[in-house]
Amino acid sequence: MARTVDGHAEWHGSFTEGTGTLSTQSSDTLPAAPYTFASRFEGAPGAIPEELLAAGHAGCYNHALANISRHNDIAVDTITTTARVTMGTDDRGYSVDGVHLIVAASLNTTEERFREIAEEARTGCSISKALQVPITLEATFTPTWASTAGR
Repeated sequence: MARTVDGHAEWHGSFTEGTGTLSTQSSDTLPAAPYTFASRFEGAPGAIPEELLAAGHAGCYNHALANISRHNDIAVDTITTTARVTMGTDDRGYSVDGVHLIVAASLNTTEERFREIAEEARTGCSISKALQVPITLEATFTPTWASTAGR
């Protein structure tokens, strides 16, 4: 089952003074949430791309654990996950240094079996896999002739 979904971002202005929006293909999920340098790195109000990654990863993990449980005839009562994304810098700029999943689950199984399927969900969730795949790029350039930069 191949499916493509889109996230969209728009940015206007400089790195620290500019403003932008983040939205999802299904606009009722995230309809043009504003973000800035300050919201991303200084705790100001607004969206944070890495926070959206964290929410997506937590949701993906829950669904993966529920699916693995289903395939193993394990009844699920609740699964609650927090994905804690650690942001940092490297020699190329800002980075995502890691993701720590914090899971609390109520399942009809043993703790040992829970730990096994919890790990299987960690490595099998599509967002976990995506964080290890190559990222391709298609870029289109439109010159701004009013600028003297690069002339």
